[in-house]
Amino acid sequence: MIFELRTYTANPGKLDKLEARFRDHTRGLFEKHGMKSIGYWLQVAPEDGQNDLIYIITHESLEQAEKNWAAFRADPEWIKVKADSEVDGLLVAGLKSQYMAATDYSAIQ
Repeated sequence: MIFELRTYTANPGKLDKLEARFRDHTRGLFEKHGMKSIGYWLQVAPEDGQNDLIYIITHESLEQAEKNWAAFRADPEWIKVKADSEVDGLLVAGLKSQYMAATDYSAIQ
C-alpha cells in the first residue's frame, strides 16, 4: 500500500469552497476510483499555511495511483463538479503531492 500526502493551498477567500467541494463531492469520487481517504486537516500554525487543506489517501501501488488519478480526472462527474465550483475563480493556488510507504515500525500499515 502507498500513502499519498497532498497539500492544497487555497486562493484567498476560497478555502470554504474548497472544503465544501471535498466534503460534498471529492471524497466520494476518490472512493469510486480506488482511493481510500485516511484523513483531512486544516493547517492552523504557522500562519503562512492557514489556507492549506492537507489530506492523506491510499493506493494499492504507485502504478495504481497513476491509474486512479487518470480515471478520477477523466470522470464526467468530477469535471462538472470542478467547473461548477470554480465559476467565480480557481479555488487552488498550489498543490504539493508526496507518495510514502509505511515503515515496519509504523502504527499505520
